[in-house]
Amino acid sequence: MPLSTFSIVAVDRDRGEIGIAVQSKFLSVGAVVPWVRAGVGAVATQSFANTTFGPRGLALLERGVPPNAVLDELLAADGGRETRQVGIVAAGGRARSFTGAECIPWAGGRTGDGFAAQGNCLAGPAVVDALAEAFVAARGTLSHRLVAALAAAEEAGGDKRGQQSAALIVEKPGGGYGAFNDRYVDLRVDDHPRPIDELARILELHALYFFPAEPGDVIPIDADLGVEIARLLVRAGAHDDATRFDERTQAALVAYMHVENLENRVRDDGAIDRQTLGYLRAHAGARDVSL
Repeated sequence: MPLSTFSIVAVDRDRGEIGIAVQSKFLSVGAVVPWVRAGVGAVATQSFANTTFGPRGLALLERGVPPNAVLDELLAADGGRETRQVGIVAAGGRARSFTGAECIPWAGGRTGDGFAAQGNCLAGPAVVDALAEAFVAARGTLSHRLVAALAAAEEAGGDKRGQQSAALIVEKPGGGYGAFNDRYVDLRVDDHPRPIDELARILELHALYFFPAEPGDVIPIDADLGVEIARLLVRAGAHDDATRFDERTQAALVAYMHVENLENRVRDDGAIDRQTLGYLRAHAGARDVSL
């Protein structure tokens, strides 16, 4: 069965991140298409996917072989090469996309600085154009830019058979949980009527729990905000004094954040980030508890 799919492989050199986002009218596309290695590159293998291209391509990239030569070596001995579609990006930003002559039309790809976008069985070339152009125009983390690209491609017509699954993988050195590995983001929607929307929703949760706060999202806790935080903590049942923000209130805030899995956002500099404050307002502020 062919993976009628659109995908984008990309790097963010400033953040040291490499990733892939993919959507398909195919169950569990994330189990087949995306292959990523921190500091090395990414490979998307689709259409009648040859899954050996993932580990073999990454091994070649790790040896310093450029994407053009990687693709040539992968395809050289492949009797099914004309049914394959591949996107490759190296950590330095060089990229290559290949579409075999027997891929289901419309099929094709685009490359640019730091990315390769490709798809097959698409509504038309506008899908890949939207995939590439939305990625270039988007701002924020690599993860958010990749998902924005998928959404734009779907809006432009997407896979002409419809939607079913989507996946997002981003790696960076030490980016995994507890810095024990490099898997910074690993999200899959295996079977859903609107998988890109669901992927975007899960990404926002992942960003809340695991991404560090951006400098522009950090807010000093002044007297008024401190009292608001104290009141919200009381409403949440996490504190007993709604009148001031002091050392006890700070300790209560930290304890609350640990309970709510927000420990990666704990601060000791007299500030709070917008995402934590928003979470506290949405969850504690909604409780009907008299002060």
